[in-house]
Amino acid sequence: MNDLNLPNFLPERGIYVGEKEKSKGQKLMDEIGYKTSNAWEKISDRENVFSYCEDYKYFLNVGKTERECVKEVIKRAEKLGFKDLDKVIKDKQTLNTGDKVYRNIKNKAIILAVVGKKPLEDGTRMIGAHIDAPRIDIKQNPLYENTDMAFFKTHYYGGIKKYQWLAIPLSLHGVIIKKNGETVEVNIGEDENDPVFTITDLLPHLAKDQMEKKLSEAFSAEAMNVLVGSIPYDDKEVKEKVKLNILNMLNEKYDITEEDFLTAELEIVPAFKAKDVGFDRSMIGAYGQDDRVCAYTSVTALFDVQDPEYTAVCVLTDKEEIGSVGNTGAESKILEDFMADLCYLTSDNYSDIILRRCLSNSIMLSADVNAAVDPNFEGTHDKYNAAYLGKGLAILKFSGSRGKSGASDAHAELLAKIRKVFNENDVTWHTSELGAVDKGGGGTIAMFIANLGVDVVDCGVPVLSMHAPFEITSKADVYSAYKGYKAFYKKLD
Repeated sequence: MNDLNLPNFLPERGIYVGEKEKSKGQKLMDEIGYKTSNAWEKISDRENVFSYCEDYKYFLNVGKTERECVKEVIKRAEKLGFKDLDKVIKDKQTLNTGDKVYRNIKNKAIILAVVGKKPLEDGTRMIGAHIDAPRIDIKQNPLYENTDMAFFKTHYYGGIKKYQWLAIPLSLHGVIIKKNGETVEVNIGEDENDPVFTITDLLPHLAKDQMEKKLSEAFSAEAMNVLVGSIPYDDKEVKEKVKLNILNMLNEKYDITEEDFLTAELEIVPAFKAKDVGFDRSMIGAYGQDDRVCAYTSVTALFDVQDPEYTAVCVLTDKEEIGSVGNTGAESKILEDFMADLCYLTSDNYSDIILRRCLSNSIMLSADVNAAVDPNFEGTHDKYNAAYLGKGLAILKFSGSRGKSGASDAHAELLAKIRKVFNENDVTWHTSELGAVDKGGGGTIAMFIANLGVDVVDCGVPVLSMHAPFEITSKADVYSAYKGYKAFYKKLD
């Protein structure tokens, strides 16, 4: 009670005692205007946010390649009762409401589904993300020696700033297929006791010529060689002693020869772990959050789905960073083939028209990250139509470059459905574009899925330092993505 014996809040005026009453214009703006929200201010269960993000960090640490992501997702899915779809087909089983299945596509992509109550020809609710990330690949004939040091030749993958990969600790991941067909898995640099690798850089004292060049020309891809050793093999008759010593070590550890590099897939990725960022631990810094943040949130949302109305599908593809090409990318037939099998196993009288109806009646969230506004680099975005860290999910009506080249451009009716389900389920979200119009842009898997007749809209997590070895996300946005994707699966009509 105040001095006038009045309650602190005056409901008839909608104000607290001592608070200035809003003007007519302010009230009108509240009613009909639009402004974004800070996700942290809307979150009442912050403990759940931090707990959820701890597991997300673990996922990032164990899934630094697309192969490792697939392996981890399968492990989690099978614990929850998901069955290998190809085994279901082989055993001549059918699928019913509530059944959970997955398909492993060449160990580099995966699709999962929970069968819904409605027939497949009524459509599905899909979320698609990608699990590849910019990196440094090892060439097929990589090992050489120069000035008593051994190196691996490399070929970068995806859109990178080359200088960001120099003079940092790196780890080696991948597989080597031996001549007898045996697969050897390689993971060196992640354990505390492991050695790491690096790509060297020139000291500033001698870098005058380098620093006078344009950034795009200062660092040669052919000079991005990974330092792997310097101890010579003890034999004076051998020419390349350091190279031989490395080969001998690999032979003793993995029983491989130099020729086995020709049938290997080896990737160089940052050796550091996912870490909390900021005094308040509000952010996550890690490699590969583009797009594993959306992969993790979409698949964990699917794991929470039980007996949905519409069949729920999670698509985790490969090769997005190089155009979604190849037979593990979104441009391939992997999703169409998966849906055809689902339709066949849930229909009494399957025909191609059921698949066509299923796809044309389906809705997908293309779950890919967006470039958040960085206040240290002004002029890269239209600030009124940009993604921001801490404001929840970012929805892109269209992606593409400049004049919307490479966009699928979702229609307004679809956006209205997404808006409704997010608002009704207290999901923090805002709309965005991929930067200022003339600055460039980028694409996602959306246009390839749209080619199948599916309604698609991009919807993902804002990221700072995107495509760098250490990307930044807000924990509030990560959790908002999980909430939004779960609401999409369960509640979208």
